[in-house]
Amino acid sequence: MIRLYTEKDFEKMRGAAEILCQTHLALKRVIREGITTLDLDKFANKFIVDHKKAIPAQLGYSGFPYTLCISVNDEICHGFPSDYVLKEGDIVSIDNVIEYDGGLADSCWTYTIGEMSEENQRLVDVDLECLNRGVAAAKVGNRIGDIGHAIQEYVEGENGFSVIRDFIGHGIGKEMHEDPQVPHYGKAGRGPRIQAGMVFTIEPMIAVGDWKMQVDDNGWTARTRDGSMVSQFEHQLIIHEDGPEVITNQDLYELTEEDIKYIDNYKAKYL
Repeated sequence: MIRLYTEKDFEKMRGAAEILCQTHLALKRVIREGITTLDLDKFANKFIVDHKKAIPAQLGYSGFPYTLCISVNDEICHGFPSDYVLKEGDIVSIDNVIEYDGGLADSCWTYTIGEMSEENQRLVDVDLECLNRGVAAAKVGNRIGDIGHAIQEYVEGENGFSVIRDFIGHGIGKEMHEDPQVPHYGKAGRGPRIQAGMVFTIEPMIAVGDWKMQVDDNGWTARTRDGSMVSQFEHQLIIHEDGPEVITNQDLYELTEEDIKYIDNYKAKYL
């Protein structure tokens, strides 16, 4: 069942999205070569829980043991924060879900560490552009398949990378994962008709090499079988009659002076 939401619901989602985006803006001030991914997770937990008084919704979800999913290099998604020390050339995708005052917001952003190879930088750039193309196709009257078609044509048809098939976008609202399912590949004109009031994510994961994946022994972390590099970006959209509203657009938000002070104090004390 695809739920349709109201303006009252949207306001709660926007409140959660503001904290989510502020968390990503804070992570941009913290992430660097020489830091561990577990350091990033601990920082995000403190920033969300202690500073923003919100709930990190991924923590404990189906047993997931961390605040953030942090996927590095050949990891597709659901990466476990660890003692891995970030180094120059790493691709780091950070997925974050916030619950606040009854609203949910979900977004992943990819960060690059230091100087990147030309191919890996192009991978990240193509991933962000294909997300934007998917968002542009998410309008009333189109079908869900139009989103995946736009993404796949750009990624595979125009740029020679591959779209991961095993993980897709999803509805979100009362629960973290709802209908509709939003593949990032496929034929145009297929799938449910897009309607005003829908809320869903678009989150293309793309790889330099083959799209096939395997799961680590932890039962969560997916990575490419061929070891090729991966990038992921994700936005959450509210569908209106006049077009999609991207509530996880980081350009809509900024850190407050209090936020910056909190970040600087944390860095001085722990990082």
